[in-house]
Amino acid sequence: MKKLHLFMLRSFVGPFFATFFIAMFVLIMQFLWRMIDDIVGKGLEIGVLAELILYMATSLVPMALPLAVLLSSIMTFGSLGENYELTALKAAGISLYRIMKPLIVLIMVITISAFFFANNVLPVANLKLYTLLYDIRKAKPEMAFKEGIFTNDLEGYSIKIDRINKETGMMYDLLIYSHKDGSGNYEVTRADSGYMYTLPGQNIMQLTLFNGSTYTDESVNRIEKRKTFPFRRITFDSQVAMIPLPDTDLKRSDEDGLRSHARMLNLVQLDFAIDSITGLVDTRQDGDVEKLLKSNYLKPKVLNKKRDSSLTIMGAENPLRYDSVVQLLEVEDYQKVLENALNYAREVQQENSNDKMYYLAQGESVRKHKIEWHKKFTLSFACFIFFFIGAPLGAIIRKGGLGMPLVVSVFLFIMYYIISMMGERSAAESALSPMVGTWLSSFILLVMGIFLTYKSVTDSELLNPESYHKIYIKVKHLFQRIVRRLKSGKQ
Repeated sequence: MKKLHLFMLRSFVGPFFATFFIAMFVLIMQFLWRMIDDIVGKGLEIGVLAELILYMATSLVPMALPLAVLLSSIMTFGSLGENYELTALKAAGISLYRIMKPLIVLIMVITISAFFFANNVLPVANLKLYTLLYDIRKAKPEMAFKEGIFTNDLEGYSIKIDRINKETGMMYDLLIYSHKDGSGNYEVTRADSGYMYTLPGQNIMQLTLFNGSTYTDESVNRIEKRKTFPFRRITFDSQVAMIPLPDTDLKRSDEDGLRSHARMLNLVQLDFAIDSITGLVDTRQDGDVEKLLKSNYLKPKVLNKKRDSSLTIMGAENPLRYDSVVQLLEVEDYQKVLENALNYAREVQQENSNDKMYYLAQGESVRKHKIEWHKKFTLSFACFIFFFIGAPLGAIIRKGGLGMPLVVSVFLFIMYYIISMMGERSAAESALSPMVGTWLSSFILLVMGIFLTYKSVTDSELLNPESYHKIYIKVKHLFQRIVRRLKSGKQ
């Protein structure tokens, strides 16, 4: 039996690591393709790119690991079924459960490891990844001039170059607008040709121009009330200008700005954050009710002395009949009372609107934290479920390699991913509870896994094409007999 266990482990481990790294490569390439506009042209060093890919790969493990488990389990048992090894083992009296036993132990180890990874490693990786992406997005791009297009990357300048000789670096027909002082395009330079290069070890670009003119509007920064101002033009054969370049170095920001996000927290921190937000909401809600009753429900100085005298005239039997009190007021006082009441009502309405927005935002934050709390468990549970889907499915399909197993795995994983996204979004929008929305896809796949395991244990031909072909032949013959009988009845 030990030889069987070792055989099953060797048959599973190889495809598992292969499919895991293939899935990671595909997901990383997809992520880089999405972020290509934020990365290209920033002058990032190799070390920064390697760091970005490392954090990116770590954050993509929750997607690659279940897919690898599903695909490798289908490949393993599909190969055993295709080579009739599974049939031989069952003929020897070994049940499917005993064949799967060593892999079940291995999957349990992977499941537990996935939980600790999601709880301890993934939050740190997400924090570093999104902080680095934020810093990369803030980094200014490298200088890249394009023919016939204005470039505004240099602060205080707008430069257009009609043609660039890529072999010599010489540029032709330059147009430069200078607005360094923030007073508009008061200085314009045109040149037939020129070249530029960055001084070694300095953040300065030397621009050399040939055969051109500089036009300056002298009315800039003048206070005199004149209708006409002098205009200056300087013609040159050669001119050299020193232009400071933007700082292209990647500046690292503090990670504390994103540390409180739900995706950057572990279970203990999520519990603390949920309790803190709930406590703040309860405290503010009690304070808002008390403030509303004290400051807006009854204004003690609305009617001042005339209110007090009116109440005295009414007597002590009905001291709070305000309609009768208002009738005793003069017209001007009555209008003031109405204006004050309307202003107080508007204040209350505005305060209630602000409170409503605050409570909605805090409620959404609590739901997001609860969703992340449950996702710590759904990752590991998905690995466990996908094995019990892939193993019996591979035994039923009886096809090894990457053909049919890959198609089935991608289809099931896409279905799982779509259901997960729908459930999480429904939970975030309060259509479902966070627990139901997060575990919805796992529950559906659990039912599918139980069904497929039962079909595999009972040697069902659920996905055998020959069985469906036999059913098709039977239905076809039945239809032909019915048609013949109908024709004979008409005759």
